[in-house]
Amino acid sequence: MKKKAEEIKKGDKIIIGGEELIVQNVESSDIGKQGTKKCRIEARKGDGEIVIIIRPADYPFSCT
Repeated sequence: MKKKAEEIKKGDKIIIGGEELIVQNVESSDIGKQGTKKCRIEARKGDGEIVIIIRPADYPFSCT
């Protein structure tokens, strides 16, 4: 199942690079110079490592 970055919520599981990550926090920014809204996603790997991902709001993520 695919979700846009702006649709992802805390607790969702996303797949990046073949690894399943659990979303801890999602923040959205306003439209800036580049003309697109950005999302900052903080997610945790299975070993506890925190990963920060910044993507445009319409970027598709694979979810489980």
